[in-house]
Amino acid sequence: MSETPAPEPASDPFDRNPAVAYGVAEEPVPGLPLVRRVTCRNPSPMTFTGTRSYLVGRGEVAVIDPGPMDAAHLGALTGALEPGERIGRVILTHTHVDHSAGARALAAAVGAPVLAFGPHGAGMSETMRRLAASGADLGGGEGADRALAPDVALADGEVVEGDDWALEVIHTPGHLSNHVSLALAGTGAVFTGDTVMGWATTLVSPPEGDMAALMGSLHRLRAREDRMFLPGHGHPVTDPAAMLDHQIAHREARAAAIRNALADGPATARELAGRIYTDVDPALLPAAARNVFATLIGELDAGRATVQGTLTPGARFRLR
Repeated sequence: MSETPAPEPASDPFDRNPAVAYGVAEEPVPGLPLVRRVTCRNPSPMTFTGTRSYLVGRGEVAVIDPGPMDAAHLGALTGALEPGERIGRVILTHTHVDHSAGARALAAAVGAPVLAFGPHGAGMSETMRRLAASGADLGGGEGADRALAPDVALADGEVVEGDDWALEVIHTPGHLSNHVSLALAGTGAVFTGDTVMGWATTLVSPPEGDMAALMGSLHRLRAREDRMFLPGHGHPVTDPAAMLDHQIAHREARAAAIRNALADGPATARELAGRIYTDVDPALLPAAARNVFATLIGELDAGRATVQGTLTPGARFRLR
C-alpha cells in the first residue's frame, strides 16, 4: 500500500514499468530458483500492478503474503506447485487485506498454519497505543485485516526453516506496527512487504502506522548488506542501499517541509498536506494528510513541535 504519489527528484530509483503477468509462477530473480512469484490481479492506485505473492523453497514450500480473498489467485498459488510439492506454511508480512485476507482460505485448503508477528495492532508504540485508546476519530484504517489471528506468532530475530530454506524475521514496523520483513538465508534477498517497495514509498496512517518507527526500520535495513529486496508490490529492488538512502532522504525532506510550513503559524495535518502535496490529485489528499499526521506525531515525540489541545488528526500543531 503506497504513500500518496509525489514528484521525485532526478535520482528517483523507482521502477514503474506496468508490465505484469497475472496468475502465473515466475522466477523474479535469475539464478534463485528457490523463489517463485505469482501476481494477483488487484491493481489499484495503492497496489500498483497488484499484490506479489511468493513461494519459497522446493518440496515443502512457504507462501509469503497470499494476497486478498481471491479464488483465482489462491488457485494460481496452489497451481504453481510442482508434483510432490506442498505448502507447509503461510507467512504474512502484515495484516492488510491485499496481503492477508486469503491466508485462512489457503491455509485451510492445504492444511498449513498461518504465521505472522501478531494480530492487527501488535507491536504499537506507547504513543500510538494511547492515541488508539483516546477514542478520537482517526480516519484511515482502510484495508485493515482485523479478523486475522495467526496460528503462530513470529518474533524479531526468529528463524523459520523448511527443507531447503530459512527465513529470518526482521520486525520492520512503520507501515503497520506488526510488519515484518523476511531475509532468505544465504541469498542476500529480503521480502520487504510494504516497508520498501519497488514503485513508491509506503503509506503511514496512525495509530497502526508510525512514521518514527518506519524511519527506524529503514535505518535498520540500511545497516544490513542485502543485495535484493523482493517487495509486496512492484519490481525487485536491485540496489537496496540506494533505494533506502533515497527513501530516508525523502522522508526527512517531508519532515523539513512540514516544519517550514509550521513556521508560518499553527496548522492541521490536512492544511499542511494541501500546502506540501501541491501536485497531487485532490482525491488523494486525505491519504496525504495521514502521512503528514504521522510525521507530526514523530516531530511531537522528538520535541520539535507541540499540539494544541488533544492529539487528533484535526488538531493544530505548531513549532516548539
